[in-house]
Amino acid sequence: MTVDSKGTVRPILDMNAFDKAQAETAAPAVARRLDNLGAASVLFYREPIQMVSASGAWMTAADGRKYLDFYNNVPSVGHSHPEVVRAVADQMARLNTNTRYIVDVVDAYLEALKAKLPAALSNVVLTCSGSEANDLALRVARKATGGTGVIVTENAYHGNTAFVTEVSPSALKRGSLPDYVVAIPTPSQENYGPDIAEGFTASLRAAIAELDKRGLRPAALIVDSIFSSDGIFADPPGFLRPAVQAIRDAGGLFIADEVQPGFARTGDAFWGFARHGVEPDIVTMGKPMGNGFPMAGMAARPDHLAAFCTDVGYFNTFGGNPVAAAAGAAVLRVIEAEGLQANARETGRYLLDRLSALADTDPRVAAVRGAGLFIGVDLCDPSRDMAPDPDFAVQVIDGFKARGVLIGAAGRFGATLKVRPPLCLTRDEADQFADALADILA
Repeated sequence: MTVDSKGTVRPILDMNAFDKAQAETAAPAVARRLDNLGAASVLFYREPIQMVSASGAWMTAADGRKYLDFYNNVPSVGHSHPEVVRAVADQMARLNTNTRYIVDVVDAYLEALKAKLPAALSNVVLTCSGSEANDLALRVARKATGGTGVIVTENAYHGNTAFVTEVSPSALKRGSLPDYVVAIPTPSQENYGPDIAEGFTASLRAAIAELDKRGLRPAALIVDSIFSSDGIFADPPGFLRPAVQAIRDAGGLFIADEVQPGFARTGDAFWGFARHGVEPDIVTMGKPMGNGFPMAGMAARPDHLAAFCTDVGYFNTFGGNPVAAAAGAAVLRVIEAEGLQANARETGRYLLDRLSALADTDPRVAAVRGAGLFIGVDLCDPSRDMAPDPDFAVQVIDGFKARGVLIGAAGRFGATLKVRPPLCLTRDEADQFADALADILA
């Protein structure tokens, strides 16, 4: 959830969203969607866009207008990438079934994926969504440790199953976290000063002590390793290391939620956790894994998974199907063949420099930070002591839309632009984004 300048709490997805109160005057396509999905419908922008196609970093609307996509990190190697399309179509034409049968493409994919992971995490369970992966990870952690407590960051989002929603503070529209969950402040200089590692670890230890006061033992610390919903906090590299040691000293596990930072997005490493020099006890992944094909997974130690399966086991009808495996394998090949991790690092550094130059000349841009092609841009109100300005963020997002660029917001106040374009982004496209922001600020 976010808190706007008037103190109103609202979920991130409500920012720049279509107002359902305007349904009676909505365009026919919008009215049709509302009629089909009802209260669960979420549409971006007060005038939603009807999309019909996409390629690379671009999406095309029904009216023919093209939009540069800096919002959607799901098609991470590029919208409609031909290698992924061919792999999915070929496998779908031959065989698609569940993991009760042996199909070579599934095991070949798992072995290719495991080659990217710490060797100790040699068991991978494939699911359909990051929510399912995180739900399973928390259940495995509870069984492995005997604890029940979960520690998260204060604006974290980890999914939408009943269990995972309870450990996702940003998803709550009202009410409070359950007793077994303790949220700690975001790893920012604002919260901890120059020594983020020490401050974040101290907050974690305080959370462990709070769980103890409640009569609970910790099962896990789960973090998105670039803290995207909290506002994108990547640096300094290594600041997570003492916190990971602290949760283990208390008997808990470290779960790295790589649904957003994984698969080469941070540039410096294939996984967000690798920038911190740590090896998680469990890794969860999703979104970019299949470049738009719904797939996700959890990697764990065999003993942890075996302990969990002794009680209940796990089976997912669509998780790990051959078509998903074909999509995932194609994504790994494209990242390697097209040098997308290096592109994320180099183009991301170029974009970060351009945005930082804007921050140097415009006081409304309070900070720019990130890693690779995952960047946060804080917007503020200089007249209110540099206070976060979500209202201005809404204006900027609308300004981008008017200039043919899609972007979203994040952070506790919803005043941070969340910059996460496809990994195939070119320098010219990075310039288009930076030029659009400069034009909006002018």
